[in-house]
Amino acid sequence: MNTLRDIGEDALIERLIDLVPRDSSAAAGPGDDCAVIDLGPHSPTLQLLKTDALVANVHYLPDSPPRAVGWKSVARVISDFSAMGGLPERFLITLALPSDTPVAWVEDLYRGIGDCLEKFGGVLAGGETSSVPLGSSAVISVAATGSVHREHLVLRSTAKLGNVLLVTGTLGGSIHRKHLNFTPRIVEAAWLVSHFKPTAMMDLSDGLAKDLPRMAAASGCGFTINHTALPITQGCTAAEAIGDGEDFELLFAIEPERVAELFASWPFPDLPLTLIGAITAPEQGQFLAGGWEHFT
Repeated sequence: MNTLRDIGEDALIERLIDLVPRDSSAAAGPGDDCAVIDLGPHSPTLQLLKTDALVANVHYLPDSPPRAVGWKSVARVISDFSAMGGLPERFLITLALPSDTPVAWVEDLYRGIGDCLEKFGGVLAGGETSSVPLGSSAVISVAATGSVHREHLVLRSTAKLGNVLLVTGTLGGSIHRKHLNFTPRIVEAAWLVSHFKPTAMMDLSDGLAKDLPRMAAASGCGFTINHTALPITQGCTAAEAIGDGEDFELLFAIEPERVAELFASWPFPDLPLTLIGAITAPEQGQFLAGGWEHFT
């Protein structure tokens, strides 16, 4: 009998979405950073839906500062909105916690949630609390709505042959608590879709080695990367830049003839922008090993 360890996260998702009814009118369904709902031809915006979860001992350690854990729980969702070119709106927070969790820990968790919402937009609309058996891991689940102007929507499945690949920021080092204090690239993404709309875009949550192949496969393409060009976080190796995960930087594809103007216009001097590769035909693509894999 196959187990989740045997098939992995991506194969599991493919199996599950075939077992339930799906929204045939959705502009983008399971498989992208957010679900995209068309509210009708007279609406200038599309609705974005996203859910995400943090699990103790998977996404954070029990001794992690709770305020930082709260920040991360919301920032992960905001990062997914940015990957679609959108903005966050309303959030629902579900907490499933052991009954011996200190009240002060939960209050600091919510302070971190509030810090992130105040900085990047969005409001708390509701939620739920539940207990888990003693000894079980805490779970923080975040569901949210967002919106994106129709002309600004970017999917991960629309990269084109000959596009070049760029990333923001530096890669690698999430294990050194970078994963608790990252900045979702919501401002940079909003500028990109308004001035140099990418052909395709996603955020790097599971590592370049996992996420770039997902973009290429969703677009029916392959990819190549220049390993010597990777923007590596100080103190990290190229292997860590490729495989650590939880960078939450933007990975996007764009036409090569627009790159020089993009670099000349980039208005964020403190955030590097790096050309790392290209989109190819499937048979000409490279293979990357590594990245975060649930269940293994």
